[in-house]
Amino acid sequence: MKYLIIALFLGFSVMLNAQNSVSGTVRDMKNQPIKGVSVYASELYKGTATDENGKYTFTNLPNGNLKLTFTFIGFGIQNKTIKSLQKENTLNVILEETIFQMDEVIVSTAFNKIQSQNVMKVEHQSIKELQRKGTATLIEGLATIPGVSQVSTGTSIGKPVIRGLSGNRVLVYSQGVRMENQQFGDEHGLGLNDSGIESVEVIKGPASLLYGSDALGGVLYFNPEKFADANTVKANFSQKLFSNTLGSNSSLGLKTSTENWKFLARGSYNTHSDYTIPNGDRVTNSRYNETDFKTGIGYSDSKFSTVFRYNYNKLDLGIPENGIAEQSTSKKTGFPKQGVFNHLLSLNSIVYLKNSKLDVDLGYVANDRSEFTDSDVASLHMKLKTFNYDAKYYLPKIGKVESIFGVQGMHQTNTNSGEEFLIPDAATNDFGVFGTANYEWESNVLQGGLRFDNRQITTQEHGTLGEEGYFKAIDKSYDSFNASLGYKTNLAKDLTLRLNLASGFRAPNLAELTSNGIHEGTNRYERGNSDLKTEQNIQTDVNLEYKNSHFEFFANGFYNHINNYIYTAPTGAVIDNNDVFDYIQNNAKLYGGEIGLHFHPHPVDWLHFETSFETVTGKKQSRSVGSDFLPLIPANNWNNTIRTEFVIKDWLEDGFATLNFSSTFNQNNVSGFETKSNGYTLINLSFGGKVKLGKTAFDINLNGNNLLDKSYIAHLSRLKNDGIPNIGRNIVLGVNFNL
Repeated sequence: MKYLIIALFLGFSVMLNAQNSVSGTVRDMKNQPIKGVSVYASELYKGTATDENGKYTFTNLPNGNLKLTFTFIGFGIQNKTIKSLQKENTLNVILEETIFQMDEVIVSTAFNKIQSQNVMKVEHQSIKELQRKGTATLIEGLATIPGVSQVSTGTSIGKPVIRGLSGNRVLVYSQGVRMENQQFGDEHGLGLNDSGIESVEVIKGPASLLYGSDALGGVLYFNPEKFADANTVKANFSQKLFSNTLGSNSSLGLKTSTENWKFLARGSYNTHSDYTIPNGDRVTNSRYNETDFKTGIGYSDSKFSTVFRYNYNKLDLGIPENGIAEQSTSKKTGFPKQGVFNHLLSLNSIVYLKNSKLDVDLGYVANDRSEFTDSDVASLHMKLKTFNYDAKYYLPKIGKVESIFGVQGMHQTNTNSGEEFLIPDAATNDFGVFGTANYEWESNVLQGGLRFDNRQITTQEHGTLGEEGYFKAIDKSYDSFNASLGYKTNLAKDLTLRLNLASGFRAPNLAELTSNGIHEGTNRYERGNSDLKTEQNIQTDVNLEYKNSHFEFFANGFYNHINNYIYTAPTGAVIDNNDVFDYIQNNAKLYGGEIGLHFHPHPVDWLHFETSFETVTGKKQSRSVGSDFLPLIPANNWNNTIRTEFVIKDWLEDGFATLNFSSTFNQNNVSGFETKSNGYTLINLSFGGKVKLGKTAFDINLNGNNLLDKSYIAHLSRLKNDGIPNIGRNIVLGVNFNL
């Protein structure tokens, strides 16, 4: 298949030459030109900015349609499409002053529509917005998005949870490539650093139509940092300091572009001591260090565009196995610890035809994970190598109907070289084919699609029959058909309704099929089941939102039914002083949603009030009494923020100050082996803006998280069973210089 894709790419790349251009002027409502407006063609990875007369120009453009996005602080985003480009095109734009900046282009969905035209409600957050909250890691920032939470181990390790589903049920994409890093395990996090990432998009619900197996619960789609505008050179340095962990996060980036070529590189280093709980004690060996490097090179002309990116991530993670013991501010990890190395290479190429295009993503992920028990010799050493391909052909538009035909696949190998085996040596092969169409008329959009997938899993026998660590050889094949149907309409001028019905699936992972031993991360003996069936779900979603220039309201509701839901359950047996848990299946249901509003009163233009509430309930559909709730379901949360925006004379622009109250409620709906959790309220404060001192300008953020030093234990904390609280008060100072 990969050779067919390469042949198609090379064959099409020599076809069809065009020399098209677009130019125009950007003005405000008073007909005054605006200097510095960002004009970006996302498909070409190409950007520019307006000059002092508000003028911009793009040259060397391909045939077909061109989507441009116009953004400037204090003005609403404008998304424009030029249909059937000519040799010379003129597009003048008027930007309107507004507070809300919500209509971004959504990359993670099929047709890359702006949010107001999208059938599916997708949460979009810029990394800059998440960083302003002063969180230490990327997953902490994601957990502030309604409907998203995390299973955490201290401050260093966090696994995303979307509406109660986690692990292999949530698929993570970076650089257009699915991240594969043994995500079934709880002992390491995303393996992504927020430096060099532009934004994140969250699909809350089954996305198997576009992404295949493992997207049963949703998708986190990370958009990489944009290249520099044409004919510019940019460099920046950022530094963050954390009081609680005595931590530091440094990042240095450089990027430049010509009319056709683009290049960027960014390196960062993140280091933290053990985190402090409210009584002043440090949680021993919760320290960690992270090195991250990202680079990319791109080329675009009138025939095609292509971008190659590479990301190296190295994690040195202490495992806080002993709770609160030896007190130290050292940043050198002790034993037990983990070393995780991740290499991610991606190549995206788009070939432009007369009325259609071919979009091809190729990806390679090499994940190297080691666990060190009491020496620098790895007791567990796993290497996961994954090759991904994704080819989508956008057919010529027929009337108001857009359609896509695509193929996707993955070849993956897992090998062990340590003394301990968590899962056996194995090979996994995926293949999927899908088609989807979008029909748009007036304010209505109808979108549907169908997909078929096959996953084959083959493992090697290891160990001695009847003993711990024995894995029998298995050879399994799983097939699944999935479909989705969505409808969006405007019930009134500013009132939008979205209805979606989608199915998803997930094949059992290697741990669920083969486990046979003590799982150090959970301190229990786990036994897999090679006869597990594929999880299959169907979810209904409804989204209602109202938005005008001073008020925004949204309400999301969902019901998710899952056949053959896989989970662990205690058997009552004990092996080597560890309780035995088996992987079993049962039908399950999850339901809940999110509701919120954003109020910006007029004429008090500097004041904002935002509030949101999220809830999810997960149940097994069994006849057992008292233990029918699913494990790892997040508690209900109510989040309130008061935010002000201001300017202080000539030295502070884009100023902001926020006061946040985050209330998490009691979690009493627990699985049979879980314990209930008490609720808590955290108060967070932030202040920042762009400081100007003469010719020097820099951004500054000052955050106080858990300002009252509240002692609490999150329900999804893996340190909960040991009675270890989450992090106490943390003051974060961040600065960013454009060099």
